[in-house]
Amino acid sequence: MVTGGPLVRPGEPTGVLEIANGSSHTLTVILIADCSGMSYGLNRLPSGSTIPPGRSYRFTTSAGCWDVSAGLAYGTTIYETRFTTQVRPGRLTRHTVTGR
Repeated sequence: MVTGGPLVRPGEPTGVLEIANGSSHTLTVILIADCSGMSYGLNRLPSGSTIPPGRSYRFTTSAGCWDVSAGLAYGTTIYETRFTTQVRPGRLTRHTVTGR
């Protein structure tokens, strides 16, 4: 799916995925897709939202494997980091994005 699929699939247990910004730049894009998905899809942050340095944002997702891409456009430079994570039912999974 081009959208990356739903973050919460009907009838499945959920958990929380927290993306913390440990870099010195504001994150403007968070892409999250099921690990079996064909695409990272669209930005999951609400329109106009960002994650400034030292702050975080939480997403409720179905439990399971998720591919995540977090980044920003900074002038002509695009910063991006990618990782795969497991969200456990009823638990908080936290990842900190750091500068390169």
